[in-house]
Amino acid sequence: MFRFNSRSLVRGLLSGALVVALSHSLSVHAEPREIDWLELMPAEDLALLENMPEVQHEGDGASLLPDEIMTGRVVPEMSDVSARIPGFVVPLKTTQDMRILEFFLVPYYGACIHVPPPPPNQIIHVKYREGFTLEALYDPVWIEGTLVIERTENDLGTSSYSMVAETVEPYEQ
Repeated sequence: MFRFNSRSLVRGLLSGALVVALSHSLSVHAEPREIDWLELMPAEDLALLENMPEVQHEGDGASLLPDEIMTGRVVPEMSDVSARIPGFVVPLKTTQDMRILEFFLVPYYGACIHVPPPPPNQIIHVKYREGFTLEALYDPVWIEGTLVIERTENDLGTSSYSMVAETVEPYEQ
């Protein structure tokens, strides 16, 4: 026969709350998840990209991707993810000594500078208070921080995600 004891119930709830608090605390300090660029693209956008005809570019005019892939749709599960992702830097804000403070992170060299820019869900707007320098824009970097769903628009492109970087370091496999 089971007897209900209020002290046991309180102790059980408190120890359960402690386990939940500890597990949450441990997950906050866990290693950042390494993100692949395609994880930032919803399945319907990925299907459009995979079945898209080859983009033609002739002359000086901008070659654009179809409107349906440029909507900037996001993957809701990627919000507030502690992440590490490699990419290339498109500087947006620099200091006088050329330290990069704000940039777009893109999956391939030349994106946003050459046309067409990637879809918005393939661009991350990054702010890095410390700033960093690059020898060349074709040098890839790793960034780490918390990925957030947030739209940023400027003359170079539109991003669907943003991050305040905790670290920016040269890409090494």
